[in-house]
Amino acid sequence: MGFLLKLLLSAIITYVLARFLPGAHLGGFTDAILLVIVLAILNAVLKPILKILGFPITVLTLGLFLLVINAVIVLLADWLLAGFKLDGFISALIFSIALSLVTSVVDMVVD
Repeated sequence: MGFLLKLLLSAIITYVLARFLPGAHLGGFTDAILLVIVLAILNAVLKPILKILGFPITVLTLGLFLLVINAVIVLLADWLLAGFKLDGFISALIFSIALSLVTSVVDMVVD
């Protein structure tokens, strides 16, 4: 039950963020659900690999490179889904930061 609640809340958050943030375009709520699922898969599979490969740069930038990794994952989701479009890297960076912040607050409330 908790998984479905988090999935639904994340989709709502994603839909609202895409409506308010400049440069992010989402087709509809079903696209938001698909985006959440794709982001979850990419974060589970690809993010650990990118963290290992980018570890030296992450150390040099004191962890700020992790923001770039998050933006790259969001851009990859943009490339995979037809209903989700971003205008560029800066839009992906802003979207990933906002999504991470709001999702972490929701996770604290739900858990």
